[in-house]
This record gives sequence, structure tokens and C-alpha cells, in this order.
Amino acid sequence: MTLVDEKKIQRRKETRLFVFLVVCLFPLLSVAIVGGYGFMVWFLQMLYGPPGTL
Repeated sequence: MTLVDEKKIQRRKETRLFVFLVVCLFPLLSVAIVGGYGFMVWFLQMLYGPPGTL
């Protein structure tokens, strides 16, 4: 392969990786983080009760 062909292949791989990250991974990761935080708050409220005045 020539250097030009290798650069085209590398660019295509980088483009696919970018699309995968933007379309699949980041949305799933953000939903998992927000869901995990919500679960943690819910579980702590089960243990310690709802927040109240001090």
C-alpha cells in the first residue's frame, strides 16, 4: 500500500470512531451517569428518609 492509501484508511477509521462515540457511546454514558445518580439518591432516601429541615 502507498502512503496515500494508508492515510485514507486511517481517516475512515477515525471518522467511524468519531461517529460511534458521538451517536452511541456518549448518549449511553450520560444516561447511565444520570440514572446512577438518581438511583443513589433514591437508595439513600430509603435509608435515611427524605430531606428535611435541620
